[in-house]
Amino acid sequence: MQFAVKLKRWARVVATVALVSLVAACGGGGGGSSDSSSGSSGLPASPTAQPIAANAANTAAITVGTGTSNVINIPTVTVTVCVPGTSSCQSIPNVQVDTGSFGLRIASGVLSVALPQAAVPNGSGTLVECTNFADGYSWGSVRTATVQVGGESTTTSIPVQVLGDVSFLVPSGCVSGSEENTVSALGANGILGIGVAPYDCGSACATGQNSSYYACSGASCARTLVPVTNQVANPVAHFAVDNNGVIVEMAPVSSTGSASGTGTLVFGIGTQSNNARAASQIFTTDAAGDLNNSSFNGRQLAAFFDSGSNAYFFADSSLPLCASNFKGFYCPSSGQTRSVNVAGLNGVSGVANLGILSAATLFANGNNYAFNDLGGQIGGGSSFDIGLPYFYGRYMYFGFDQSANGGQAPYVGY
Repeated sequence: MQFAVKLKRWARVVATVALVSLVAACGGGGGGSSDSSSGSSGLPASPTAQPIAANAANTAAITVGTGTSNVINIPTVTVTVCVPGTSSCQSIPNVQVDTGSFGLRIASGVLSVALPQAAVPNGSGTLVECTNFADGYSWGSVRTATVQVGGESTTTSIPVQVLGDVSFLVPSGCVSGSEENTVSALGANGILGIGVAPYDCGSACATGQNSSYYACSGASCARTLVPVTNQVANPVAHFAVDNNGVIVEMAPVSSTGSASGTGTLVFGIGTQSNNARAASQIFTTDAAGDLNNSSFNGRQLAAFFDSGSNAYFFADSSLPLCASNFKGFYCPSSGQTRSVNVAGLNGVSGVANLGILSAATLFANGNNYAFNDLGGQIGGGSSFDIGLPYFYGRYMYFGFDQSANGGQAPYVGY
């Protein structure tokens, strides 16, 4: 999801949500369980880390299950939004945890509190944002709210986006595919973008020609530049404490799929006794969280770790695709291991081993919603999306970009 640089993640997320929604409609340290199904041999060893209890102020419980729309591998938490300076608040469950985007976005259909509109910087009208996906787009106003997740809250109000809440004619430069502003289209009540950036598009929207923000009035909308501090913001980066990153800790699941998954979202890295940075490898990234010097099958590409993608997405012609009922997913006849060489800007490199089982086999049990070895095709081959399956049984660290203030560079680690 992203604008300029960042929306590429969101684009991929929404595309996979739509795809897996069709699958669901048809009935249809990772996992510590044994491989009991035929075809599961050939998978890499599964990590077995267990999440800490979500009982501290800097934690929130993550759930993977049927959610709002019976979409697989959608990790969710509860987010509370409040009208700034008041006690008028709403707790919204089933908000997707997305390390591949930045900022909180809520489907207007679930929002019951009247969050105030954000002002158009140096202008007038309504501030609206367009976000383009691989198969569609969303369109909604920018509002302000104080945001609470777990026991932590933003110190002041921050800009958030409400999807599908305005009637302004969508500019032609925004329209791409179908409009995706509803709970059913998103597969969740909203998206909590907690990737490495503190704001959603940075200089691309502050000084660039292709800002994703619009000033709308009457029957017209025109692109407008928005200073970084007025852009939709990563809530965790604006907490009073524990604001330098997050740890996504997911419990293991079976290689053949589990009915549900659990985990803990931990705020801060190295700021409390429960969030020490214990990653064996740390890879610094670009501002969007990409590891652009990575490679797969001898080809350089951008790899990224994205809890908002419900499968691994990459190009591999040696893996057979599924039949039309599971279009876009891989369906090998036996378990497969694929290895992507991950390389950070700091020169640190490592190998991420991914397991792939046939999607048709995995989806045969329509009661399972958590999978750690699901893979699908991505167009081109210039990127490798290491999605939620890799998070099961691991502690995944995402350090926020604080370089603008002389602090840490953005990084991922595990």
